[in-house]
Amino acid sequence: MAVTSPSSRGSRRKYPSDVTREQFAKIEADLAGARKATRPREHDLYDVFCAVLYVLREGCRWRSLPHDFPGWQSAYYYFCVWKEPCQGGESLIDRVLRKLVEARREKDGRTRRTSMIIADSRSVKNADTAEEGGYDAGKKISGIKLHLATDTCGLPHGIYASPAGMGDRDGLRRLIGRSWPHLSEVLKVLVDGGYTGGELAEDIKWLLGAQVEVAKRSELHTFAVIPKRWVVERSFAWLDKCRRLWKNCERKLHTSQQMASLCFISVLLKRY
Repeated sequence: MAVTSPSSRGSRRKYPSDVTREQFAKIEADLAGARKATRPREHDLYDVFCAVLYVLREGCRWRSLPHDFPGWQSAYYYFCVWKEPCQGGESLIDRVLRKLVEARREKDGRTRRTSMIIADSRSVKNADTAEEGGYDAGKKISGIKLHLATDTCGLPHGIYASPAGMGDRDGLRRLIGRSWPHLSEVLKVLVDGGYTGGELAEDIKWLLGAQVEVAKRSELHTFAVIPKRWVVERSFAWLDKCRRLWKNCERKLHTSQQMASLCFISVLLKRY
């Protein structure tokens, strides 16, 4: 006699990190297609996805998942499948995030691809489980650095994780190099004073054909929010809702990057 898990009987309790089944339906087909089904699934894919979100939101270890979720081995296995780089170095999580971003822009009456990106970065301390990192001498942080490019609505169009010692300019170059097929319509890149110097403007002009605009805080005579720059700061604040991202617990940089993308997927499913 087959043994069914509590989640398969529909008795799992609801957690704040959960998305609804209606929200999950927007991405279910994409996640289900990650592997060819050769036998019936043992667990409900919705419960597996909510288990991954629980780890992300609550910041717990995989082994600490509540027992009414599918086993932690199953949740971790599916996450590994979803974050695995495919052709072009893009994972299934990356494709799902891009699909949601483009759908949201179309719903708002915008084009699928943005013509302007706002770039910034932030350094995150490493936990003892992290295997990759560096030292940010400016922020005095030993860990990793997340580089983010958003549109004027704060929706992510590029995410890149690097050692904290990597400069903002180099990180932006690599972010654009990784995401350039989806940034083909960008005409302007807005950055802060930390990106000045070097040949960044020439490099972005060569990579995207876009113009770089620098918004410097020193140009404001009184304290004020830097125009347009607050948008990317709000996007970083969305990441702070997930305890797993307060410190870098992941062994590999790619996993840290995928966790950040997964956070934005959760935000888009719940808020939009």
